[in-house]
Amino acid sequence: MSVIAAQPYDYAFPPGRLALIVIDMQRDFIEEGGFGSVLGNDVRPLAAIVPTVRRLLDGFRAASLPIVHTREGHRPDLADCPPSKRTRGGGTLKIGDKGPMGRILVDGEPGNDLVPELAARPGEAVLLKPGKGAFYATPLDDILRRHNVRHLVFAGVTTEVCVQTTMREANDRGYECLLAEDATESYFPEFKAATLAMIRAQGGIVGWTAPTDTIVEALR
Repeated sequence: MSVIAAQPYDYAFPPGRLALIVIDMQRDFIEEGGFGSVLGNDVRPLAAIVPTVRRLLDGFRAASLPIVHTREGHRPDLADCPPSKRTRGGGTLKIGDKGPMGRILVDGEPGNDLVPELAARPGEAVLLKPGKGAFYATPLDDILRRHNVRHLVFAGVTTEVCVQTTMREANDRGYECLLAEDATESYFPEFKAATLAMIRAQGGIVGWTAPTDTIVEALR
């Protein structure tokens, strides 16, 4: 087994049996004018992790390990978007409405694209997920099983919503989950800190956390 120095204790994985899941590094959440900023959030902390996520991607690419990207979005007819999700929050712009980057959280619109620096490469899966978790209504589990992977490293946004939800989904399916601490971010710093603590609590009830450079060095 290979080992990554992590919290709450070392994370062990079989060599060559590790995959990277990059959650929702899309323009709608990270760039000014996207859905995140329309909701009144400061997107700069999310944009700041782009180079770190890129280092993690480069490390997995160099090691020829599987990579999966996700985008939260919906079909143009919004048939996969529950009315409760669309109306929640009471904002002036809702999912499917026209925003500065096209229709908000709709597949095929500019805002739903991954940020250019983190664009997927040939052979890397890109999954459109209609929910917060990446296992719901997607082929993620099937993809990982085809690669015979049960150990996952996570990056992306936001830490307390889509990242944590996917980690909990994975945990219930028997995957061993490690979150790259500095390759994830929230609009609310206290939410990120609380999520990291929850993941590591009780001996890693959800999983492990470790810095990106530690993870990449272990892959070498």
